[in-house]
Amino acid sequence: MHGTSVPPELGTVRLTVLDDHVESRVEAELRPAADGATPHVRLAFADVERALGFTRKPQGWCRGDLCVPTAAVAALEDLGEAGTGTLDVTAFAALLNRPVAVELSLEASAGVGPDEGVVAFGVSAADRSATLTGGTAPDFALPDVHGAEHRLGELRGRKVALVFWASWCGCRYDLPEWERQHAALADEGFSVLSVAVDRRIEDAAPWIAEAAPTHPALIDVDGRVADQYQLLNVPTVVWIDEEGRIARPNDTQFATDLFRSMSGLDSTKALAALRRWVTTGDTGLHANGVAELTHPSTPDRQLARTEAALALWLLRNGQQKAAERHFAAAAELAPEDVTTWRSAMPLLGVDPMGEEYFARRAGLEEAGVPIYRPLPDWQ
Repeated sequence: MHGTSVPPELGTVRLTVLDDHVESRVEAELRPAADGATPHVRLAFADVERALGFTRKPQGWCRGDLCVPTAAVAALEDLGEAGTGTLDVTAFAALLNRPVAVELSLEASAGVGPDEGVVAFGVSAADRSATLTGGTAPDFALPDVHGAEHRLGELRGRKVALVFWASWCGCRYDLPEWERQHAALADEGFSVLSVAVDRRIEDAAPWIAEAAPTHPALIDVDGRVADQYQLLNVPTVVWIDEEGRIARPNDTQFATDLFRSMSGLDSTKALAALRRWVTTGDTGLHANGVAELTHPSTPDRQLARTEAALALWLLRNGQQKAAERHFAAAAELAPEDVTTWRSAMPLLGVDPMGEEYFARRAGLEEAGVPIYRPLPDWQ
């Protein structure tokens, strides 16, 4: 855990649990950690099932096909009468290598009391990495500007360019060109699906309106899809085939040359490669190319995204100071994850195209950390 504020007293608190962005509220017990650090969170067995989806069975704690053996969890349980015990969910998450972020000092605000807290559970680096290296594009559902939900899976049977962009990126000017590609290649069985990684619909909405897309133009307000696809910056484009498999993994591709002097990338070549794939099936990669070019996540990166998810909840619930702490923790943990820290800037009143952005960018470049990550030139 990282960036946590600890209350002066331990005991029972009303707790909001964010399990990979899914929210529930429970009563929790706080107990001191052996090392004197952040207190451990304990939930009643029934609340573990309600908040985290794990059920206590004779063979262990199970959710779907995953079961954590009884022997591995026994030390984390405090058995009560008639099965009314509690489980140390903080230590339980550690068994699963899942990151945890906690805030236990909330200020009174609308709907939040001073004796409440919030804990966010993320997804392990191994699980995130395995999903992408397995080759299947993770399905997701996101809203458009009107609140209507669309799923990636609805485009099964067509080739798809999954285009990630943001209002705080120069790639916002590319959206009309992506719409033109969508229209021009539609009869070839091709669709664009664009995803703005803005945290507020109103930030992306004007740019979507200007592009007047006929393709699904969605907004990832919680950052969940950015995490699923291990997004580090925008623009990022993923090619997905008719069977829902990744044909070309995360690639920095611009659809115009407006910012070629900054990126050094040729949009003409990128769009020619896209058309070649759509019309001939040639991805330019060899048989194992997707797995080899899909970089695994890291524990720090997954913890950073968990901290950012917690910070976003805090900000939306009137906890500005706490949110700032956790956004700062996220940026410190994974400075290479530009999407996570830059998407927070507009929320905190910081210009995402101002001096602070360029200072951070310069620091990354000096450290040899790439801002853009185009795949090897195979054309």
